[in-house]
Amino acid sequence: MLPPVIAPSILSADFSRLAEEVRAVEQAGADWIHLDVMDGHFVPNITFGAPVVKALRPHTQKYFDVHLMIAPADPYLAAFAQAGADGITVHAEAGPHIHRSLQTIRDLGKRAGIAINPGTPATAVEPLLDIVDLVVVMTVNPGFGGQSFLKSSLETVSRVRAMIAGRDIRIEVDGGIDAETVRLASRAGADTFVAGNAVFGGGPAAYAERIAAIREGAEGASGRSLSV
Repeated sequence: MLPPVIAPSILSADFSRLAEEVRAVEQAGADWIHLDVMDGHFVPNITFGAPVVKALRPHTQKYFDVHLMIAPADPYLAAFAQAGADGITVHAEAGPHIHRSLQTIRDLGKRAGIAINPGTPATAVEPLLDIVDLVVVMTVNPGFGGQSFLKSSLETVSRVRAMIAGRDIRIEVDGGIDAETVRLASRAGADTFVAGNAVFGGGPAAYAERIAAIREGAEGASGRSLSV
């Protein structure tokens, strides 16, 4: 297993001071910064677009993990790449030509991710594993922060882990991750953990403690058999 990556999602940050929040979680030990882009169409919420990513880019050198919950995604891939994304994830459910979308991301010089919703089978990603760097298993139905972790998604994580079969691909879980659910996800095979409220919910003074607790849970559970 790869060492765990903790990626705080700024969806749960204070939007009136995003640059400060990004710097704060960086100093608190975040590995990546997760940016959830929602369009009010593919998911029932609207967040922000490429200009916000571009505005935040000068404030940190951390990896920008941009998660596009939008449809269509293809017309916007170049804009997010130019804005400073390091990795761009698109949803398998968001368009009919997902292979083309992933290839475009790679052609733009970015790491490519494929995400699947809780109702989508793990087999949806199998034909794409040779052109992705990241598989994102949604552990809530996408659209809003603060939702409860869906334990049914753990089987999907386990199946994706088996499919990867030694490839250099990370498995990210997104939704309802905290110091407890991270253990379940890690046991199932995840190595990259998006956390929103579990990091930002306690205010800046608690960011380091909360990130450390999530990391401890991931490291302590990795390599153990799944038991839920």
